[in-house]
Amino acid sequence: MKRARTLGESFFYAISGIKYTFKTQRNIKIHFITALLAIVLSYLLRLSVVELLAVSITIALVLAAEMVNTAIETVVDMYTKEYHPLAEAAKNVAAGAVLISAINAIVVGYLIYYKKIVMLLSLK
Repeated sequence: MKRARTLGESFFYAISGIKYTFKTQRNIKIHFITALLAIVLSYLLRLSVVELLAVSITIALVLAAEMVNTAIETVVDMYTKEYHPLAEAAKNVAAGAVLISAINAIVVGYLIYYKKIVMLLSLK
């Protein structure tokens, strides 16, 4: 792998990493669709700036955790195809980070959206 010499090359490599993740990982697609739904819901419910900030940070956290998980899995798979308890531990820890970020997203979503949706539905 060659080193990025310019800012443009750095962006190119970063976008290549995003593309790789979308091509190879089913869960990133699920997270992305969920993020799009959250963004649409945020618009429809007219969230405050602080609420939008919380939603944006949460979305970024989940997507970034999934990409770090993919990077760790890829490096482990490159290093060994055979079972090794440390390889398993590395993959499990990375997957655990994604799980924690996804649970956090559910909690943030509940705290921000639930009351607004209930109020909206009770008005109709």
